[in-house]
Amino acid sequence: MKYTLSVLVENETGVLTRISSLFARRGYNIESLAVGPAEQIGYSRITMVLPGTKRSVEQVIKQLYKLIDVIKVENITDVPCVERELMVLKVNASTKTRPEILEIVNIFRAKVIDFASESITLEITGDPGKIVVIERALSKFGIMEIARTGKVALTRESHVNTEILKNMVSIK
Repeated sequence: MKYTLSVLVENETGVLTRISSLFARRGYNIESLAVGPAEQIGYSRITMVLPGTKRSVEQVIKQLYKLIDVIKVENITDVPCVERELMVLKVNASTKTRPEILEIVNIFRAKVIDFASESITLEITGDPGKIVVIERALSKFGIMEIARTGKVALTRESHVNTEILKNMVSIK
């Protein structure tokens, strides 16, 4: 299973190195990592996705709290969250395939950010599921390059789980 952790840290030199060293020493893998300034000056928020078991993630959280610059660690895997990811994707695009590619771009509300004679570069922002689906839809044209940010997430103050709502709407 994949787990999402939100880690609030002091924005100090070497914090990310200490965290990644902790994972390396323990033999844990980080599947996705996004770091940026938090709401308070002097702090950063790290969002990481880890494969593992509930027990191994609980152990990671305990180990993270032992690091001096770590302020707060939350396992937000099962908490209602707003999740987003950014992907920049370059796809082969001949004059013949461009209309179909642009139709997919419109369906997913992606943005064309570069247009060349044999390729189109796109910016796609959305939940991780959307990112996977558009990548699969465009793969038949030949993907030349991909760059992804990794997931960023914040808990929903409303505590409403939109995944449950989506399932309720599709059942009716």
